[in-house]
Amino acid sequence: MNSFSSYERQQHFENLSQEDWDVLVIGGGITGSGIALDAASRGMKTAVVEMQDFAAGTSSRSTKLVHGGLRYLKQFEVKMVAEVGKEREIVYENGPHVTTPEWMMLPFHEGGNFGPFSTNVGLRVYDYLAGVKKSERRTMFSAEEAIEREPLVKREGLKGAGFYVEYKTDDARLTLEVMKKAVEYGAASTNYAKVVDFIYNENGTIHGAKIEDTVTGKQYHVKAKKIVNAGGPWVDELREIDGSKKGKTLQLTKGVHLVFDQSKFPLKQAIYFDSPDGRMIFAIPRDGKTYVGTTDTEYKEEIAHPTMTEADRDYILDAIHMMFPTVEVTASDVESSWAGLRPLIHEEGKDPSEISRKDEIFISNSGLISMAGGKLTGYRKMAQTAIDLVRDQLMEEYGIRYTDSETKHMPISGGDVGGSKGFKQFKKERIQIGESIGLSHEEADKLVRLYGSNVDAVFHIYKSRKQDAEKEGIDPIVFAQLVYGLEAELTYKPVDFFIRRTAALFFNIHWVHEHKESVIDFMAKELNYTEIQKSDYTEELELLLKEAVQPVEYV
Repeated sequence: MNSFSSYERQQHFENLSQEDWDVLVIGGGITGSGIALDAASRGMKTAVVEMQDFAAGTSSRSTKLVHGGLRYLKQFEVKMVAEVGKEREIVYENGPHVTTPEWMMLPFHEGGNFGPFSTNVGLRVYDYLAGVKKSERRTMFSAEEAIEREPLVKREGLKGAGFYVEYKTDDARLTLEVMKKAVEYGAASTNYAKVVDFIYNENGTIHGAKIEDTVTGKQYHVKAKKIVNAGGPWVDELREIDGSKKGKTLQLTKGVHLVFDQSKFPLKQAIYFDSPDGRMIFAIPRDGKTYVGTTDTEYKEEIAHPTMTEADRDYILDAIHMMFPTVEVTASDVESSWAGLRPLIHEEGKDPSEISRKDEIFISNSGLISMAGGKLTGYRKMAQTAIDLVRDQLMEEYGIRYTDSETKHMPISGGDVGGSKGFKQFKKERIQIGESIGLSHEEADKLVRLYGSNVDAVFHIYKSRKQDAEKEGIDPIVFAQLVYGLEAELTYKPVDFFIRRTAALFFNIHWVHEHKESVIDFMAKELNYTEIQKSDYTEELELLLKEAVQPVEYV
């Protein structure tokens, strides 16, 4: 098994450049992580490079739902609903600590997008196509039942509601757990490693990439038989380096979510509702907060840094006031926010309305394989499709034989808990262990839900290194999470820890303010930051904290 420790960062880069890989995956979002796991678990020598941190792009900035594909029924995408619905169940069973069922209410009002009949029929068809298990099949509520379930919903014109199951997830941790599993299978995976050019043989066939360590500026040559471009919003930038950006290209749209404290927006029940302009919006309670989104606007600014604008914020606030008229939240009540990009596929000569949300594979003349589009829910199936292609090419060109995909029933890292049924007992037992070493029930429960079967390692650090935490002036729980992140989750910058490893900047921003100094000081010491690095990384975190609550206008 390869290391996934930030203490061995230099070794990771040397390892990348010293081996000849079967497949090099570019991109450490959910798509790249899934591809890496599928390849490595089949026995392929697999390397992954991510130019930012894992999940730093779209994969930490979604609505944080593993959708069943209900919205595709409206476009009569029957096949997609069936496939996405079944994949959702697989994602859940392979990592029940990071993905959990969330009952969703879909209220219908006079003049809205949905009515009692169409909703009933739609949800029934959805249950059938998606193979929804009996206990999670839809029910229909009267207006009175809907109000009882969620008193904040607008009563005027309310005709009833549909009630069905979605699955909520921590998108960044899902991505990370998939990548960690790939590393368990032998994949070499590194963050802050940017592709700056490709390497070709005399026939013009791609067989490697020049990788820059964005921390040190040093460059490495990485050789691979096959290269898969899973760059998400950056797919076209890599195709441009390859000289193959033509035909179908990406069109990026931006989605923004706002976070409120439950004291300001005391939502009890997740709601899926239509906004004044007909767009569907989610309002979801989570860990003492309520988050609401998303917007959908064309995006042409810097890909790495999408932000909330005043128009985005006001659009969501207006939607909240329309559906929840007694909720009087204002701009000053926004506790945090995030903005993410959807990489949708557009074909030259076609109308912008014909943009596809499906995933597609493009193969360039040089042999670069690019995976574009797609959804969080379908990551495993997308990976299987991409690596089936790689397998066939390796067989044809090199005579190397690899097996079929084995990821369908493969627990991800942290998922060794006996599936969704076993997780209940696992959680109960681990909470008791957590309490026996001095944690409160709530603290232990939160750690078990965050780390799943890896929580034992976090508990061990908490129990055995309390004195170290005290000496460093760090809260012992924060210390245990941070040390585990450094040793086992390739946490390198403060933003990695506060956003992708804990989601705290989105859902517990006060916790970030409380612990940022001690965390940065410890990371600087442990990872030998220079003074400039420490200053830059502190500034980066401060900027993101500021942008989470204050709109930014693009110039």
